[in-house]
Amino acid sequence: MKKLLFYLAMLISGILHANAENGYNLWLRYNKVSNKALFDQYRLSITQVVFPGKSTTLTAAQDELAAGLKGLLLLNLPPAATITANGALLIGTPSSSKLIASLPISAALKEAGPEGYIIRTSMVNGKSVRVIAANTDVGVLYGVFNFLKLLQTEKSIKTLAITEFPHTKLRLLNHWDNLNGSVERGYAGKSLWNWAQLPGTIDPRYRDYARANASIGINGTVLTNVNANAQILTKDYLAKVAALANVFRPYGIKVYLTARFSAPIEIGGLKTADPLDPAVKKWWADKVDEIYTYIPDFGGLLVKANSEGEPGPQNYGRGHVEGANMFADALAPHGGFIMWRAFVYDEKVADDRTKQAYTEFHPLDGKFKPNVIVQIKNGPLDFQPREPFSPLFGAMPKTPEMMEFQITKEYLGQATNLAYLAPMWKECLDSDTYSKGKGSTVAKIVEGKLENHSISGMAGVANIGNDINWCGNIFAQANWYAYGRLAWNPELTSAAIADEWIRMTFNNDKSFVEPIKQIMLTSREAVVNYMTPLGLHHQMSRGVHYGPGPWVTGGRADQTSIYYNRADSIGIGFDRTSKGSNAVSQYFPPVRNVFENVNTTPDEYLLWFHHLPWNYKMKSGKTLWIELIEHYNMGIDSVKNMQKVWDSMESKVDPERFKEEKHALAIQEDDAETWKGACLLYYQTFSRLPIPDKYGKPAHDLDYYKKLRLNPNR
Repeated sequence: MKKLLFYLAMLISGILHANAENGYNLWLRYNKVSNKALFDQYRLSITQVVFPGKSTTLTAAQDELAAGLKGLLLLNLPPAATITANGALLIGTPSSSKLIASLPISAALKEAGPEGYIIRTSMVNGKSVRVIAANTDVGVLYGVFNFLKLLQTEKSIKTLAITEFPHTKLRLLNHWDNLNGSVERGYAGKSLWNWAQLPGTIDPRYRDYARANASIGINGTVLTNVNANAQILTKDYLAKVAALANVFRPYGIKVYLTARFSAPIEIGGLKTADPLDPAVKKWWADKVDEIYTYIPDFGGLLVKANSEGEPGPQNYGRGHVEGANMFADALAPHGGFIMWRAFVYDEKVADDRTKQAYTEFHPLDGKFKPNVIVQIKNGPLDFQPREPFSPLFGAMPKTPEMMEFQITKEYLGQATNLAYLAPMWKECLDSDTYSKGKGSTVAKIVEGKLENHSISGMAGVANIGNDINWCGNIFAQANWYAYGRLAWNPELTSAAIADEWIRMTFNNDKSFVEPIKQIMLTSREAVVNYMTPLGLHHQMSRGVHYGPGPWVTGGRADQTSIYYNRADSIGIGFDRTSKGSNAVSQYFPPVRNVFENVNTTPDEYLLWFHHLPWNYKMKSGKTLWIELIEHYNMGIDSVKNMQKVWDSMESKVDPERFKEEKHALAIQEDDAETWKGACLLYYQTFSRLPIPDKYGKPAHDLDYYKKLRLNPNR
């Protein structure tokens, strides 16, 4: 109710302010360039637009450029047929523009590849011209977005020599959207897809969704939940999917669907879904053929099988290879891909759930068809605030491996807590697996570089809903943006991405950009500190995964908190060394050796790999118990600093977004204090050690925290 009243107040405030900001425009805010000198310089240096081409994608690029120039520079330049003045923008492909075809840029275009682009300052017909060129229309679209970003972020455009290309082939959003309009782990309202109104009514928001994705290089969207509903594969729904595909196509975005393994039974009338049954194989081949009659450029299928109760090939005594290859055979004639998720765990509770993906998939390397790509979560457990990288990366050299990140912050405060996730993702991407010796990073594996795979990819579980600001919180938008940028180029830095996003989303004032960038860059570590410090994991409340629940027990053991914290009178932490579950054995020797030895294990993974006494002496010289207390306090202090910085920015931010984030940060501080009190009091029942007065006592007793249910919507 409090959150509802808050947003009603925000709506009223928006009506009263002519320049109200509701976050709808994301980072594509083409507001007039505020730096007068640059504004004048840009206007003088852009005199005409020469942009031939008639395709829907080139038209979309032309429309975007026109909107950007009009908003940023108040320029309304009608398309010119030829270059007549210095300062022309010449845009297109060698096939759409004879002028571009005549330029000596073939080597640069070859480097750019099928989706990349070049931006050059060149002399054409004796005139100084800025060229945005690509091999394909979608490359031109990406180039236009990047050129507009240069203006948005107030970069120099005097001399340009840019060559950009995506480092991964498949750059997808995975929507966990259900056909009833709900979104699993969605914290920004209902699903964007209004299935009841499709295909007849096309919400203009679908186009804006496509624009936003294209602006950061995302080229595919999986429309439906991995816990799939077979109805999406019926004719009525395929017509609806085709309508969305028609909107997305000009922006270079293909649609993908999730396939329920038992669909041949549920909607096909068969008595089995055995992947080796000839009738089942034919049913899927026919179904895929049908999909392509509706959507000729359909991207492929994503499958979650034999995990969390979902049906799969193991129901019939078959394995992942038989299941994935059945789909691969159906998709191959059409050029489609099958993404087979590696998020699995046994029906029987294993000694360590984190070992399951490696245990099941490592022996299958080299057995999948060429158009199969195995989709692996960044860590071996489940999107925790901090995990080591999954040991499956690099362990299947003959099989393309696709990264799966979670943009929606299921375990990191959802849409309420500020947590910029690029540092977490970079932590994983930059990790060295040593699978082919030093330098075998996760990023190189995901890019397909290490083993020279022809397909590569990255998937992000979307945080998008039908809230007016798309993500439920302005700063949550940064994670959508950062994911797209890292999918395009995993080598980008978290700081560079944050800098771009802040400038495009707010303003270019250095006194605003730098402090906000700093709190963004430290925000994820703050969340780790007040939720799961020193390698603790899965300590959230049951079900909603919001707020603390280190005491959670009952039901399936490996879905409880006590299974992971292993707190007892001796100490805390999960022993995954050779003396424990031996999960360390799944890593290549240099990494394995680091994690096996408590003295070389980094503090941030200490309790992930080791069960240690409460009085264990840390590298800091303090005991583990005191170090835990200090980390919870550091998390709280970080949030208080975020509040202080944000409060100081009131004059530099529109009142709507300022008030919204001020409200969210107040909730985050309360959350951080609750996490500290709940966790320390629970662990104290085992450690029997005091919390020194100087660290501050929890505000309530343990019984209070056990009964408390934090509400992210308050």
